[in-house]
Formats: sequence, structure tokens, C-alpha cells
Amino acid sequence: MNSFGKVFRVSIFGESHGPAVGVTVDGCPAGIPVSPGDFTNELARRRGGRQGTTERAEEDIPEFLSGVFNGFTTGAPITAITRNRDTRSSDYDNIKLMPRPGHADFTAHLKYRGYADYRGGGHFSGRLTWGLVVAGVFARKMLPGTTFRAELISAGGKEDIEDAIAEAKKAGDTIGGIVECRVDGLPAGLGEPFFLSVESAISSGVFSIPAIKGIEFGAGFAAAAMKGSQHNDPITDISGTTATNNSGGINGGITNGNQLVFRVVVKPASSTGVMQKSVDLETGVIAPLTVKGRHDTLIALRVPVILESVTALALADLMIIDRGINFSAARWHE
Repeated sequence: MNSFGKVFRVSIFGESHGPAVGVTVDGCPAGIPVSPGDFTNELARRRGGRQGTTERAEEDIPEFLSGVFNGFTTGAPITAITRNRDTRSSDYDNIKLMPRPGHADFTAHLKYRGYADYRGGGHFSGRLTWGLVVAGVFARKMLPGTTFRAELISAGGKEDIEDAIAEAKKAGDTIGGIVECRVDGLPAGLGEPFFLSVESAISSGVFSIPAIKGIEFGAGFAAAAMKGSQHNDPITDISGTTATNNSGGINGGITNGNQLVFRVVVKPASSTGVMQKSVDLETGVIAPLTVKGRHDTLIALRVPVILESVTALALADLMIIDRGINFSAARWHE
């Protein structure tokens, strides 16, 4: 399914080389101020063109079809699209029957019986994360006083990201990375155990981002080597402030008022300049495959703003679900 959220619901649609990609946001309260400039910086952070990213250059300007009127949300479903203009579909002619290793080409071919749009990854493309970023702008507005900060902290196993990119480009290959996200200003008490815990809600959104292969909160996997007395976060005052934050700001699936912190693993982009082998789906013959097109050396460079956005989507949904939160229109103007 292409929808995320229980009350604040987000649906994305389109294909990488289709006429447009888009998003529908349902359950967004009325009266939230919206201006074109609200989207400029966030979409620029997602866009390619930087060293280590794709040369595909799309304007990414949102065109609102519904839900926004006279500069405010109306309470009706919000639908926005952006046109795909800088496409080179001929780059994908050779993969119609020769699935690229690591991509969704093979699984999409099986699931949709050969009808899936294979150009640029079709509906499985990272191009569709445009809609997540647009929806994330509305979600952030629903969380006044909350700040989101995600950053790439390592790439190709190195902290020197520029050096890692240079090495990968020299080899004609791609690399993965680790992105860390920190959220400040969240109220304590968000989360609906067991199946809509904060970790569950965020993780569900995070794994909608193509190339994400792992997630950890707080101390994460390092907790396996710690003792309970080491991992526990001592509470230092009546508001719940803790001396450490091994829990990542969550206890029992509920925010505890401390900083929310987690990290994700972004795999190397599957489209690499290194020659690989695949199977011809028509003949069954194994043959060499060279992937054409414009691709990212380090796709993780574009993940931080998408990660912030899906985190905001999950938290905005939890905020509405929590009956102790007063979502009055006055909040949007504070």
C-alpha cells in the first residue's frame, strides 16, 4: 500500500519517468498557514546536482491541486504534484528484460507480471520521496517548538565523507552511509504501545525510504554489549531529564521528554558503474550488464531531509492520536 499514518495519512503516487510524482495528505487540520517559500529549502536539500549525487535536474516546484486556499490549509485532503521533465528513458532500454542487481526490477517484474514501469525504477524510485518531503513540511508545522536535525555522519565506512566520495568515483562504484537524526522539543507522553510505539511509527516511515536497511535508537546495537546498570538513564529531575540518553528519548514506546535520537543505515546505490551480471528474463541466459543513466555515488547525501520528514509525519500522527493534545487553530499562529 502507498499510504502511511493512522489519522494524519500520507499517500504518494507516480513513477520516476511518468508525467509527474505527487502526494496526498489527509487529516491535516485547517488553518495552517502555507506559502511557496515553505518548501524551497527542504526540497533543495533533497535535490541532486551536488558532488556525489545524480545530475538529473528537476525543478521540483509543488503544484497544489486541493487542500490549500488563500494561503491556508482548508481541512480537505491536500494533493500536490511536480512534473517530471528531465528524463532520459532510453537509458533504461537494456534493462527491460535484464533486471539490475540490487534494484526492484526483478521483484517488480514478478509481482506485476511484467507490467511495471521499469524506467528509472518506476514507482520504486527515490524520485517519489519528493512527496514525503512536501508532506513533511505540513507535519513540521503541526509540531511547533520541535526541531529536526539529520546529518550524514559517515560514508563508505569513513568519517571523511568527501574522501570517501572521491575514492568511490575513482573506482566507478557507489557507497553507503549512516545518517543520524535528532529531534528536540518533543513533549513527553507520545506513543501508543504496543503496535504504535514511537519506534514502531518512525521505523515504518523510515523503511518507506528506498535504500534504508537498518535503524537503531539511542545506544542501539551497542546496548547488546552493555550491562543494565550502564544502559539505564538516571533521572535527574522531576521533569524526567536524564543524565545519559541510551534509550534515545523513548521508554516503553513513549517519548520521555529528552532528545529523540536514532540512526539509519543507507545501502550503496545499486546502479553502479562496475560491470555486473544478470539474467535475461526471456532466454534465461546469464550475461554482462552495464547500467546506464545518471545515478548517485552516495545516495545517503540526499537522505537527511527525507529522514526528518518521515519522522515528522510519524510524530504528527501520534500527536493527533494522543487525546491529551489540543489541536486548536491558534497553535499554527504562535
